This record gives sequence, structure tokens and C-alpha cells, in this order.
Amino acid sequence: MGNVLEWYEWSAYAVFAPFIATAMFQSSDGVSALLSTLAVFAVGFLIRPLGGIVFGRIADRRGRKFVLVTTMLVMAGGSLVIGLMPTYASLGAWASLILLLARMAQGFAHGGESATANTYVAEIAPNERRGLWGSIVFVAIFGGSAVAYSVGGAVTSVLSDSEVARWGWRIPFVLGAFLALAALYLRRSMDESDVFSDQKSNDEPTPLSRKQATQAILLVITMTSGITAAHYTWTSYVSTYAIAQKGMDASAAYWCSVGAQCIAMVTLPLWGRLSDKVGRRPMMITFAALMIALQIPLTGMIGSQGWTLLVASSVVLAIVAIPGALLSATMSESFPTRVRTQAIGFAYSVSVAVFGGTAPYLNQLFIELDVARLSSFYIMLLCSLTGIACYLMRETKGIHLKDA
Repeated sequence: MGNVLEWYEWSAYAVFAPFIATAMFQSSDGVSALLSTLAVFAVGFLIRPLGGIVFGRIADRRGRKFVLVTTMLVMAGGSLVIGLMPTYASLGAWASLILLLARMAQGFAHGGESATANTYVAEIAPNERRGLWGSIVFVAIFGGSAVAYSVGGAVTSVLSDSEVARWGWRIPFVLGAFLALAALYLRRSMDESDVFSDQKSNDEPTPLSRKQATQAILLVITMTSGITAAHYTWTSYVSTYAIAQKGMDASAAYWCSVGAQCIAMVTLPLWGRLSDKVGRRPMMITFAALMIALQIPLTGMIGSQGWTLLVASSVVLAIVAIPGALLSATMSESFPTRVRTQAIGFAYSVSVAVFGGTAPYLNQLFIELDVARLSSFYIMLLCSLTGIACYLMRETKGIHLKDA
């Protein structure tokens, strides 16, 4: 529940990007305002590696529970600031700065949240079902995004465009801040993982050398590059693309995105369980091959009608769900317990920041430069790197995390 709300608060910004652009930046140039909004989205990701390192180190020393409670507080605070802050019209450039600082705080917390959640779920899972259990992390990612788009669809359906632009876009942020209190209450009763508790009573040195650790981190960064670029393009940007470039009704775009993410969410446990049987590597490589083959035709399918977005997004997100279901298990199996969270926090956050957080901005920039096809080639290239990295990685299904 906590992870769903974390991702809801994080995704709400992307969902309402067209409205935030007019409220928080100079609206006389609509394209510039939207690019600025997406640039702030990217900056929130760029601060994530720092949060992953800092909170990851704390999680590896003080425990996973402590970090998951702290990050929830920071995310909720940032969401409340965005929901209540003054607009560009009343405060000028200072409003843009406050927005930037709030997103930086959320990015810092999100880096620690993602790493710790992936670690925690993998550590409490049975060895032979870690893929299935780990898929719940990506269920929360899709779930949080689906909730954000549902709120977006509800707000744009009930309110007029002018009302959404004036004040309606604030609703999801204020709502998220208060819902976080319920999730915070639940997290306070969490048990620490036995894998971490056992490691705390064992003073054996980390079994990875510096060279091995560097190789493992680089492989994880490369592995997740195509996954995160495809994921954020098809969850955080594609609705904006459909609205701004194809003239799709905003409400229809939001609800179609919700439908696609719900369909993909249902497949996650299936992919996770399958990986417990056939292994992580073959499924990761399958994802890369499918994205390379289908990225261009499915992007070209999107038009002004909502069903085009629903079909294209459903297919792509079901494919993205393949590695998404495996990430928690695969990353946790790549690092020893003593440094697991901070290693995942750095590797995963760097990859998401460089390749995922910049994806919406690059997509919009390529369109404005009249080279829109480069967006698809960029994702295809990164998915190729994902496939190569997975080919080079060892198979880890079923191992005990103490032996990672």
C-alpha cells in the first residue's frame, strides 16, 4: 500500500504535466512551458541516485523498515507543497523554483524508496518463489500510476478544462499527501527481514571484490536502461503525446492509460512465477527482442481515438511487465546483503535517472525538432543494451540471498 501511494504521488506530476506547465511556468509559450515541466520531471529523477546511495546506506545499517517510513514522510511532504504552492502568475519565477525543490525532495526520497522496497520484498520471499513475490513491487508501480491516471480521468471528467487549469490539477497532490498517513500507519508495524537481521549478527566481510561490485553495478545499470526508458515513455509520456500531438481528449487518454496499466498489472505475477521456473535471463532477453520489433509500429498506431492508445499501450506495457516482474529478484540476487540496498539504490537510480526520467523530455524534444522517429530508435537501442547485459549476467533463480 505504501509503495502504491509513493508511485501515485510520483506519477501524478506526469499525469497533470500539461496543466502544471501553464500554472507554474511562463504560459505565453506553450511548448517552452511543457518542456520546462518535463525538465523538472527529469531533474527529480537525476537526484534519485543520491537518495538511493544515502538511504540505501542507511537501510543496510539501520534496517529496511526505518527507511521505508522516512521516505514516505518526505514524499508526502513534497506532494503537499506542490498541491498548495502559488502559481507563476502570483509569484513569478519563484513558483517554478519551489516546484523544482519539491520534486528534488521527492526524487531524493524516491531513490531510497525504490531500492529499499525491491530489497525488502526479495529478502522476505521464499527462494523458489522470489520472482513471484518480487513482482508485487512492479504491481505497486503500475498500481500507483493507474491510481494517478484514474484521478486524472475523474478530475478532467468532472471539471471543465479551465477549472482543471486553475485549481483542479492540485487535487491529486493534496489527496496523496493525506492518503500517505494511512500507509505510514501500516508501515510502522512492518517486520524487519530475516536476511538483514541475520547479516547484522554476522561480521563476515562482503564477498564481492571492488572489481566484481563495479561489474555487477554496471550490468544492472545497462540491464535496466531499456526497461526504464520503455516504461516511462509508455506510462508517463504517451498520454501527453496523445493529447498534445494527436488531439486526443484528455479524459479519454487518461482512462485508456488506466486500462492499459491494469491489463499489464494482471500479467506481472504470471511473469514473475514463470521466471521462477525458466529463469530470469531468457525472459529479459525476450522483452528486449519484443520491444525492438514492436516499438515503431505500436507508436505509429496512436491517433486521436482513445482505442488506439488503449491497444498500443496495453501491448507494450504487458511486454514491459516481463522484466518489471523480475527486477526485484534479479537485482537483489546480484548483490550481497551487506551492501544490497545501497548497490541497488545507486545502480537502479542512475539507470532510471539517465534513461527513464529523461524519456518524456527527449520524446517531446524530438517531436519539436521534427525528428520524432528518433524517440523509437532511442528506446530500441537501449533495449538492445538490455538484451546484451542480460546475456552476460549469470542465472540466479532460486539461489539463497545469503549466497548472492
